[in-house]
Amino acid sequence: MNKNMERIYNGIVKENPVFIMMLGMCPALAVTTSVTNALGMGACTIAVLVISNIVISLVRNIIPDEVRLPAFIVIVASFVTIVELVMKAYFVELNASLGVYIPLIVVNCIILGRAEAYASKNAPLLSAMDGIGMGLGFTVGIVAIAFFRELFGNGTVCGFQVMPSFYPPVSLLVKAPGAFLVLGFIVMAMNAMNIKTQANKKVEEGCDGGCAACGVADTCDKKEAKA
Repeated sequence: MNKNMERIYNGIVKENPVFIMMLGMCPALAVTTSVTNALGMGACTIAVLVISNIVISLVRNIIPDEVRLPAFIVIVASFVTIVELVMKAYFVELNASLGVYIPLIVVNCIILGRAEAYASKNAPLLSAMDGIGMGLGFTVGIVAIAFFRELFGNGTVCGFQVMPSFYPPVSLLVKAPGAFLVLGFIVMAMNAMNIKTQANKKVEEGCDGGCAACGVADTCDKKEAKA
């Protein structure tokens, strides 16, 4: 597998932000009352991730270390503002549904985390692939949560009725506690299938979990496989 495809695969599977790294929990739990909302948030996040990763990679050598993080935040905030204006102009209903969570993409730890851990250390193409992978991984995660919440909470998927008329919707699932319940059941299923999250991975002492920016990640994987 070449490096470009590896970045996409890692973002969706090995380093999935929602189910493996447990990042971006605020939008993952707040906007997943419907699949439509989840897809909209995922698309916005992918756009910001990819474009900001490319720009940060291009300017990484001219930004002084002392102002690195503020500069990254300004870059991300600029593209979030553009995305928000596009949403307000062309996707009015979806923008109203997502509300404050679109501008809050600026402080989404996935965005700044990828800028710091990957885009600031790699070429633009690889950084773009990393953004696509992480964005798709985030989208897959929140769509999966939204699917179960909407299906069993409302009996619909993307607003279309799919459950039989005699099915009594579990309204708890589309309320705030339902997000935690669905996420908990998904993680429980992953643990049952021996799919390890960042919280229960066995890593080397002193490891901060930043596999994408780590030079010995392969070694850790081999040691973990032997454990």
